[in-house]
Amino acid sequence: MNQISIGKYRAYPQIKLPSRQWPNNTITSAPIWCSVDLRDGNQALVNPMSMEKKLELFALLLKLGFKEIEVGFPSASAVEFDFLRRLVDDNLIPDDVTVQVLVQAREHLIEKTFESLKGVKKATVHLYNSTSVAQRKIVFGKTKEEITALALAGVKLVKKHEKSHDGQICLEYSPESFTGTELEFAAEISNAVTACWGISPTRKVIINLPATVEMATPNIYADQIEWMAQNLDNRENVIISTHTHNDRGTSVAATELALLAGADRVEGTLLSNGERTGNVDIITLALNMTTQGVDSQLDFSNVDEVLDVVERCTEIDTHVRHPYVGELVYTAFSGSHQDAIKKGMSYQAEKEDSFWEVPYLPIDPADVGRTYESIIRINSQSGKGGVAYILEKNYGYQLPKAMHPEIAKAVQTLTETKGRELENQEILDVFKKTYLEVQEHISLVDFTFTSDKKVSKCTLTYLYDGKEVISNGEGNGPIDACKKALSKDYKHKFSINSYSEHSRGDKSCAQAVSYIELLSDIGNMHFGVGVDNDIATASIKAMFCALNRTFN
Repeated sequence: MNQISIGKYRAYPQIKLPSRQWPNNTITSAPIWCSVDLRDGNQALVNPMSMEKKLELFALLLKLGFKEIEVGFPSASAVEFDFLRRLVDDNLIPDDVTVQVLVQAREHLIEKTFESLKGVKKATVHLYNSTSVAQRKIVFGKTKEEITALALAGVKLVKKHEKSHDGQICLEYSPESFTGTELEFAAEISNAVTACWGISPTRKVIINLPATVEMATPNIYADQIEWMAQNLDNRENVIISTHTHNDRGTSVAATELALLAGADRVEGTLLSNGERTGNVDIITLALNMTTQGVDSQLDFSNVDEVLDVVERCTEIDTHVRHPYVGELVYTAFSGSHQDAIKKGMSYQAEKEDSFWEVPYLPIDPADVGRTYESIIRINSQSGKGGVAYILEKNYGYQLPKAMHPEIAKAVQTLTETKGRELENQEILDVFKKTYLEVQEHISLVDFTFTSDKKVSKCTLTYLYDGKEVISNGEGNGPIDACKKALSKDYKHKFSINSYSEHSRGDKSCAQAVSYIELLSDIGNMHFGVGVDNDIATASIKAMFCALNRTFN
């Protein structure tokens, strides 16, 4: 990598805020949310949304619970204008929802904007102009005074058209490129705007402070927000709004710290769509709040539906590692992770309180509409706990813990051979081939049991090396009696190291599953599995399975 030329980049200056309060604050309630998917998000698409896609996305935003939605820049194009008129003409805007429209401080644009708003009961007119040092110097060649005059001219035009509008109008002003603007000037122009508008308890103003370009660490943005909150006139009547972009990859953190610093409102998009690296992702912000016990006031209980609509409307695929909603974010491949999740899920199901305590999963996948079946997936890096989890949750086989390494080794052999993740069915196939379809040198034919209070008697019929053998045995239970019967003619010596059983399936047609671990006379240990409608038969099948696996 070439060395960066000295002086090409420089550190963003620190904010002089010696008594900052935000580091000690906590987010305890949701902000006012405003979706800008249909405006900021749409303008960043390779193929902007059609009318049908816009309507579908608008309907989704309403379903999720958004009460403020920026629907476009109606003075910029006929498509934007026609969309807002469609919402009005088809009566698609609920009474409790405020639509927001963006406009520059130019008379013909503001006039066109109000034409598009005819019939809208509640609207926010979002006025903006660039205020940063770079924009003033390079793009516009204007002084601070000229930039302020432009903003105030826009406010006066909005007030003029407001008088003839039959509905409620709220003003939002953005000193665009706020993060590149001197704080003193940002406060000065914002205060001039609110004064010109006639700010009051009944005419509150939204001052939006956008990180149009993310230029510093999140703590700097928080300092800027707190400084502005201290220097805005009529602060009690100002709604401080954030609008962060993700140029440094920290828009979520910057927004959260801004909320700690006193911001009241958040503008963002679903799944972080937007210019360059995107706007802040409202899904991540909202679900971050959920994991802290804060009601976000938005409904993300079915994230797969959200992904389906947003991906179709934007033609952008969601990254598999996207927080909370990516295909793989509730999936563990690592063996140690799988084991911890399996134990955590069992613990969660058994304990009395509902507090979520599952390692590696900061949120219950069920809370966002995901299912537990997709949590653990198997590849060559997976461990024994993950294989056991798949077999139990998907197929009802509750393998004893001592058996986990044995089946995991068989599964890992296949993953290494195939060089990929295994499907659940492939894992079941390995289990069946290993335990239920073994090559036999000894085969069960039939058996009978009799017992009294002291002893069990077994008459066992089996094929051994091609010959039918009938043998009797007595023991302290059916399994012990069967072992004694086998020991009379079977040449290998063995002992039973462990035994367990459970039912599998619905009660009306449940099967019995038995697991027997045998220890051979030379120290080898292998498990056998038996499945049958009768528990005694399943146990004897498990013993024969273990013999065939141990001594083949």
